[in-house]
Amino acid sequence: MLAIMKIHLTPEQKRALELMHDTTRDSRVCDRIKAVLLASEGWTAQMIAQALRIHETTVSRHLKDFIAQEKLTPENGGSESHLSAKQTADLVDYLTANLLHTTAQIVDYVRARWQVSFSVGGMTKWLHRQGFSYKKPKGVPHKFDADKQQQFIDDYQSLKDRAGQNEPILFIDAVHPSQSTKLSYGWMKAGKNQVKVVETTGSRTRLNLLGALNLHELKTP
Repeated sequence: MLAIMKIHLTPEQKRALELMHDTTRDSRVCDRIKAVLLASEGWTAQMIAQALRIHETTVSRHLKDFIAQEKLTPENGGSESHLSAKQTADLVDYLTANLLHTTAQIVDYVRARWQVSFSVGGMTKWLHRQGFSYKKPKGVPHKFDADKQQQFIDDYQSLKDRAGQNEPILFIDAVHPSQSTKLSYGWMKAGKNQVKVVETTGSRTRLNLLGALNLHELKTP
């Protein structure tokens, strides 16, 4: 009988392994993860082998691979070999908290943080396996800050006291409405000389409108 190999996992490591097990599609990786988790709970290699219906020496090899380098992917393939279980969990947490707009940005982030290289296509597949999808965020009204609002009221009252009745207080704002023609896609003949031409409003694309309001001189029309 093979000797029992002790594996101690922190709660964070266990959560990372469980997350990887739930998201990977490679049954070989799942077997390795289950072997590690069961070993950390005190199961012997013989018990694990019987539960997973694999040979006892295979279980031993899986556990040795994990102890040596947290390896969870077989030599002859598997798409999960880029990141360890902890790295996978850390990246999922980071992407959940931060919105990255392109796959290339995520590839660059992983390379900078862990010195692990993904292709854009490989990272796209990884993201889908982890339950991510490319979609537009939902816009919600911005919530006011009560403290900043009260601070503005206090500052405005102080300004009015200093200005008195003779010095005006102006509220200034600006808008920049667009006046350009919006062009959209359509079917055209291929080639640079076959592009359709649409007359537009001119080279100036926006108007700049500035305004100032004096609350002491409001007049009713």
